[in-house]
Amino acid sequence: MEGSSGTWQGLALVSIVTWICLSSYLKLTQKFRSLVQPWVARQVVGGVPLILEIQKHQNGVMDAFFSGLSCVVSVPFYTAFLPLLFWSGHGRLARQMTLLIAFCDYLGNCIKDVVSAPRPSCPPVRRITATKDEEDNAMEYGLPSSHTLNTVCLSGYLLHYVLSFFEHEDASIRYYGFALACLLVALIAFGRIYLGMHSVVDIIAGLAIGVLTLGLWLTVNEKIDNFITSNQNVSSFWTALSFLLLFAYPTPENPTPSYEYHTAFTGVALGIVTGVQQTYSQFHHEGAPRIFSPELPVTAYLGRVMVGIPTILLVKVCSKSLAKWILPTVSNTLGIPIRSTTYITQLKLDNKGYGNEKNTDTTKNSAGYSQKLCEFLNQDSFDIDTGIRFLQYAGLAWSVVDLVPSLFSYFNL
Repeated sequence: MEGSSGTWQGLALVSIVTWICLSSYLKLTQKFRSLVQPWVARQVVGGVPLILEIQKHQNGVMDAFFSGLSCVVSVPFYTAFLPLLFWSGHGRLARQMTLLIAFCDYLGNCIKDVVSAPRPSCPPVRRITATKDEEDNAMEYGLPSSHTLNTVCLSGYLLHYVLSFFEHEDASIRYYGFALACLLVALIAFGRIYLGMHSVVDIIAGLAIGVLTLGLWLTVNEKIDNFITSNQNVSSFWTALSFLLLFAYPTPENPTPSYEYHTAFTGVALGIVTGVQQTYSQFHHEGAPRIFSPELPVTAYLGRVMVGIPTILLVKVCSKSLAKWILPTVSNTLGIPIRSTTYITQLKLDNKGYGNEKNTDTTKNSAGYSQKLCEFLNQDSFDIDTGIRFLQYAGLAWSVVDLVPSLFSYFNL
């Protein structure tokens, strides 16, 4: 069993490396974009009159309602909500929701940056961005609608989990649950058009990709969960997978925040997987106390939240500080050219990047290999901010499922 597991893990990683090499050499992203982008752009322009017609009925109440609804189904909201779900005792649901969000976020942002299709032009469309997160979202490309895609997948999986967990046989309950999920998706989809964030073609693409992704996830989710909890090279495989996914991400026509979002949630997925794999039998097994049970009353759960939230915020700050210190040092030692535009303000870059100051033979050799890799990937240097962000969120997620539950055990929570 372990031999077959190691075989498919190796094949998966080799396949990704092969894809990275082929897509870079053959310029597959640019070729696919040249075929799809013009058609999508025409659909976006053609959909502007419909958006303007909808926006004729705008008012303050609807602005607040759809802006608030978009925030509730955004990735930052899920990121804040998932720790509470882990600490409630529903470990399987929390694991699956985390990995599903990470997968949807990666898939959706990949497609956005491959196609690089514009959002509806503003003006004439009025774009409502009530939060900083929405302002950042507006800087991304349009197709598909990530909010629509994520809502389809997460509401669908949550409905599946609830019906399976409580084993409802009443058909009316299933119908009402399905209708409620559909209503939420419809409101989110309409709201994205109303707010001027997406055109109809973006929504249709989000719906289609979301349905296909949900169907795939419902097919493989049990196998993924069994793998995470099986102790079969989980941490090493997932670390290698996460690292390769950073390189497999397509290059957009122009820089957008999409890559930053995927990097953060890929780090979250790695932290969750490694933490759960190490502590599954202690804190995350199916027999763990669940909220509202005698073993975990509401008062004890509130105690968990009061201990857990400050702890994970502290770990996030410490992880970021350590990464900002360690990564530049390691890069400099290995002769890896790096750059930073956000996290390390004192890092001054020349045309060759940072990290080639030493003249020892070892550094020269390592610098030569790293420069060849940079040239192959069409980069003069590597963005150190990517590594910092990745480690920061990996540390945060690890603390949610490993460090904080250990504190709960210590404080009898």
